[in-house]
Amino acid sequence: MSNAPQENQPLDNESNEAIDALLDSFFEDESLPEDYRAGYVAIVGRPNVGKSTLMNHMLGQKLSITSRKPQTTRHRIHGILSNEEMQAVFVDTPGIHSNEVRLINERMNKAAFSALVDVDLVLFVVDGEQWREDDLLTLEKIGETDTPVVLVINKADTIKDKGSILPLIETYHENFDFADIVPVSALKNQNLERLQQVIRSHLPQGAPIYDTEQITDRSERFLASEIIREKIMRQSGDEVPYDLTVQIDEFKDEPAHIDPKTGRKRKAVTFIDATIFVERNGQKAIIIGDKGSRIKQVGIAAREDMEALFERKIMLNLWVKVKQGWSDDARALTSLGY
Repeated sequence: MSNAPQENQPLDNESNEAIDALLDSFFEDESLPEDYRAGYVAIVGRPNVGKSTLMNHMLGQKLSITSRKPQTTRHRIHGILSNEEMQAVFVDTPGIHSNEVRLINERMNKAAFSALVDVDLVLFVVDGEQWREDDLLTLEKIGETDTPVVLVINKADTIKDKGSILPLIETYHENFDFADIVPVSALKNQNLERLQQVIRSHLPQGAPIYDTEQITDRSERFLASEIIREKIMRQSGDEVPYDLTVQIDEFKDEPAHIDPKTGRKRKAVTFIDATIFVERNGQKAIIIGDKGSRIKQVGIAAREDMEALFERKIMLNLWVKVKQGWSDDARALTSLGY
C-alpha cells in the first residue's frame, strides 16, 4: 500500500486551529494599543469660520478646498487622521446658513445637518471675534442630538485683546453645555495637538474604521473637480461667487510603459477632461479671460495641485459652458452630484 499523501484530504480539527491561529497572527496589527480609539467627528459651523482649513491642517495635507469666500465647501468630505493612538474620521461640511436663497443652499444645509447623525463627536467651529445669528442656528440643530460637542474657537490668534476671549467663552457656555472648549489657530497650527487630545478622549475604543494609510473616502475624480473649482474661485475674485460647478467628463489613467514607436519609457499619466458650468454668458467670459489667459492660469494651478496630491503627471483639458439656472434646478443639481 502506498504511503503517499492523498490529495484534497480534509484537515483535522487540530490542523484547522493551527491555520486559524497563523492567519490571525498575520492579520493582527500588534502595533495598536489596547485602548486605541476610532470614530467619526463632524466639523460644523457657519460659513467662512475655517472648517476646511482646520481639517486640512489636522490631516497635515490639503484635502478640502479653501478660499476667502463663504460657502466654498459644498459637499460632505471625509478626511481620515490616523496615528498610533486613534483614527478620527473628520466630516467636513458646508457652512450652515439661514438664508436659503436657492435650492443649492437648501441642499448644502441638508448635507451639513445630516453629518450630525451617527457621529461620535461634533466640533462646533466659531470665529474667535464674532458671534452671529447663524452660530445660534447651528447650535439649535446640534442641540437636537445627544452627541458630545467641543467648541473650537478658531482664529484665536487674531483676537487683539486676549482678555476678551473669556467673556466670549462665557457667552457660549450660557447657550450650550459643551464637553470641552479649545481655542486654536488652524491656519498657524496653534493648539491643534491639544485639540487632537480632546478629540481622542471623546472617541470610543475600537479598531480603525479605514485603512490607516487612507486619507479620504472620496474618489480622485471628485477631488479633481474640487481643485478646479477652488482655482476658479481664487482666480476670479468676487466676479463669479457661487454660480459655477465643475463636472469631470473623463478621468483616464495610463500606466508607465514603453512607447512602441520611440522605445522610450513613458511615466504614468492621468488624462482629465472637465467642464466648468456657469449660469450666464458674462460669467463664461470672466472665467475664460482675455484671450484665454484666466482659464490657462486656472489649468496650470489645478494641475500642480493634482500632481502633488495624486503623485503622477496630469494632462488637463478645461471647457466652459453656460447652464442657466443649474443652481436652482433639482434635476441639474442631482446630475452634478448635489
